[in-house]
Amino acid sequence: MQAFSVMVKPASAACNLSCRYCYYLNRPDKPAARRMERAVLEACIRDTIAAQADAREVGFSWQGGEPTLAGLAFFRDAVALQERHRPAGMRIANALQTNGMLLDEEWAKFLREHGFLVGLSIDGPAHLHDPLRRDLHGRGSHGRGVKALALLQRAGVECNTLTVVHRLNYRHGREVYRYLRRLGSRHMQFIPLVERVTTGGAFAGPPEGERDARIAPWTPPPEGFGGFLCDVFDDWRARDVGRVFVQIFEEYATVLAGMPARLCVFAADCRGTPMLEANGDLYSCDHYAYPAYRLGNILDAPIGELVRSERQASFGRMKSRLPAHCRRCEFLGACFGGCPKHRFSSTSYLCPSYRRFFAHAAGELARILQRPGL
Repeated sequence: MQAFSVMVKPASAACNLSCRYCYYLNRPDKPAARRMERAVLEACIRDTIAAQADAREVGFSWQGGEPTLAGLAFFRDAVALQERHRPAGMRIANALQTNGMLLDEEWAKFLREHGFLVGLSIDGPAHLHDPLRRDLHGRGSHGRGVKALALLQRAGVECNTLTVVHRLNYRHGREVYRYLRRLGSRHMQFIPLVERVTTGGAFAGPPEGERDARIAPWTPPPEGFGGFLCDVFDDWRARDVGRVFVQIFEEYATVLAGMPARLCVFAADCRGTPMLEANGDLYSCDHYAYPAYRLGNILDAPIGELVRSERQASFGRMKSRLPAHCRRCEFLGACFGGCPKHRFSSTSYLCPSYRRFFAHAAGELARILQRPGL
């Protein structure tokens, strides 16, 4: 059976920031802010584990909105339920993506004790971060995010930084990378912002439903993410190989080594990362949380049954429906066409970026893979 990892939204759309580029908050049909009830939480944990009872590891990814708004008591209950339902020999892996605004010593102690991997959102220095990542009062969030990172580092929490690459920072790859490195980040994720807006100003959904939407003003040009990655790559290979770990570099190295990609964006099939709303509704994917992609409610059917349904299998196969020029591309095995949400033209909006980065990094990554100990 195919493994899966559930992205859980314990506080739904609730957030203590109002980031201008947030697709979740800018949806016309965004879900009501609510905390997940215990019955939903237990069904999620119990049935996710039961559906993968023979696995050595089962993962839960807690995201939002802002997941820490569910409260520390909620997460204490979650890990207690995981321990109750976990078979002997199985490891539970928890990942928490947060803006860090609510983190304090008590949170840090809990995250450390229970081995959470924490992703903290920082888009670079304040002048690149604050204009688009503000709180509900219009104040920048950069300073508080940096303090949260330092708190996690002091507490010994395993953490990485997550940087959205947008219109303001895409020309500043080296600056952003060096800044994160100075903050002590040794594990970095760079996520391209690709959003469209409708004539009414809301963020557009899947491309097949809204063909006339226009590119959002915070989205970089098609080749912008690739230029950012090339700049980061050149700085990283000059001094940080084996010391700093950049997710997309590791993914590409994995492919070059002949192994399948781990990220759904670059995998041949993307059915294994469903998203669970606070009310128990399960969707095919975080970026496809629309009625047409609702698989059901986990209080009505076990989550394993929904994830392994023909509807979800059909969703996963959608990734392989590529035009002829994509199927002939020399980099097909590295991206498999990217995320289907970005295919609102004849190919992925990010195709120029991926081709630029893959061509730039291939030779050097191949040489790095030959080094002893790597």
